[in-house]
Amino acid sequence: MKIKELREMTVEELTARRRELKQESKNLFIQKSTDQLENPARIRLVRRELARIETLINERRKASATA
Repeated sequence: MKIKELREMTVEELTARRRELKQESKNLFIQKSTDQLENPARIRLVRRELARIETLINERRKASATA
C-alpha cells in the first residue's frame, strides 16, 4: 500500500491494518522457518509497510498532543 493511501486512513484503520500486518509477518516467518515461503520479498514489504504505519500513527499522536 502506498503512503498516499495510508495517509487517507484514520488512526483506527491504521491500527487495524497494523494488526493484520503483524499477524501476516508472524505467518511469513513461520513459513520461512519451515521452508514453505513462496515469496521471500514479501517479508521486506510487510516490514516496510508496518514501519510506515507506525510513523503515521506517531505523527498523528504528536500532532494531537500539541493541538
